[in-house]
Amino acid sequence: MDMSKNKIIVFGGTGYYGQQIVRNLLQKGESVRILSRDKARAKKILGDEPDIIEGDITKRESVIESLEGTKAVIISISAFHPKLIRKVQQIERDAVLMIFKEAKNEGIDRVVYLSGYEMKEDVLRKLKLLRFGEIKLIIERTLSSSEMNWTILGCAPSMELFFTFLKKDKMIVPGGGKCAVPTISARDVGEIAAQTVLRNDLKGKRIRLTGPEAFSFPEAAKRIAKVSGTPVRMINIPLVMIKTASIIARPFNPFIRYVYWSLKLLNNFPQDLAEKVPINHQLLLNTFDYIPTTFDVEIQKRLMSHGG
Repeated sequence: MDMSKNKIIVFGGTGYYGQQIVRNLLQKGESVRILSRDKARAKKILGDEPDIIEGDITKRESVIESLEGTKAVIISISAFHPKLIRKVQQIERDAVLMIFKEAKNEGIDRVVYLSGYEMKEDVLRKLKLLRFGEIKLIIERTLSSSEMNWTILGCAPSMELFFTFLKKDKMIVPGGGKCAVPTISARDVGEIAAQTVLRNDLKGKRIRLTGPEAFSFPEAAKRIAKVSGTPVRMINIPLVMIKTASIIARPFNPFIRYVYWSLKLLNNFPQDLAEKVPINHQLLLNTFDYIPTTFDVEIQKRLMSHGG
């Protein structure tokens, strides 16, 4: 091994999951690098320890510079943001494919890619959501057909999802959210991803990342009420209202369209996958060394942070 290549680069290191990955790697004594459009902001988020290179992930020269001296790559990027959504293909597809190419040119073999929980093309087609998931499908197929030492982590949505729709004592959910969905703590994603990139026995594996239980939104509301001692009332907004708003706003605000697609997928989450959550979670416990965060723990954490 080239000892001069000692850094692990986390693309998307200032993101929701990326921050946790960086911190876990640093705790393990690893040298970590990130590429950020705003170095000052990245430093404010992550501190002085990571090596921060200012640049644009969509620019080849920035990617090449960021890969110099690295031994492994973690990709945890997302353009799911109002300011970035118009560049979703450049960021989530073109930039990632470029990273693969330039990593190979640099002699970097180890790649960990954070994807969706399970990318089923037939489900996406049935729901008319292929465009919503096609980028991740392309990236996963590219990795699967490559000779790189790759691991795909299929991340369930963050447990934060349920709290996003919670307003005081009301959970306002477009579509009702009656399908159970797997979720996971961002802290657990950070720990598992950090362990994954440091291991050599996970080549060619796709691993589903989930917490111990799958919840529908009504079930999550009941659990929050039980743990907090405060009743939570469910309010269902027809999903067609979000669809209509997304169509009207599409010319000047395409982000709403992506919000609608994500809500439609949540409201039609494949229940065969939800039923397998306990099995997939046990596989994580058998594969990685960590103490998982339960939904109850996440609720208690939020209560404490809000003075409840």
